[in-house]
Amino acid sequence: MGQFGARSLIRKRKRFRWSSRARKRKLLQLWRKDPLEGAPMGKGLVLKKKGVEQKQPHSGIIKCLRVQLTKNGIPVTAFVPGDGAIKFIDEHDEVTLVGLGASQGGAVGSMHGIKYQVVKVNGVSLNEILKGKKEKPKGA
Repeated sequence: MGQFGARSLIRKRKRFRWSSRARKRKLLQLWRKDPLEGAPMGKGLVLKKKGVEQKQPHSGIIKCLRVQLTKNGIPVTAFVPGDGAIKFIDEHDEVTLVGLGASQGGAVGSMHGIKYQVVKVNGVSLNEILKGKKEKPKGA
């Protein structure tokens, strides 16, 4: 490169670092930004049930699940909509999640850190289970 080639060597090194897949993954941290990886829905196994306190000025406990996604193994917290719906979900059930729909994939309202909600339990709609139209299958 010659005596004054340092600047171009540094610039090239900077550019070609992005060729390394591992380094790109480390720098961009895309796995943290979207656990569903762009998909509208995702399946996962229930790790545990938990209650999450609401942000100020609201008070109350939101019924949630800790779910491990099957596609990449990332654990996420999901909201269970409906009155008494948490009773129909057990540990190790397979649930289907969708995003809550806030801007840029964020949490909604007074639910901090909760970006997903449960739609199906073991392949049956949670809404139909709550209405009593269908029963949850026994084997998961």
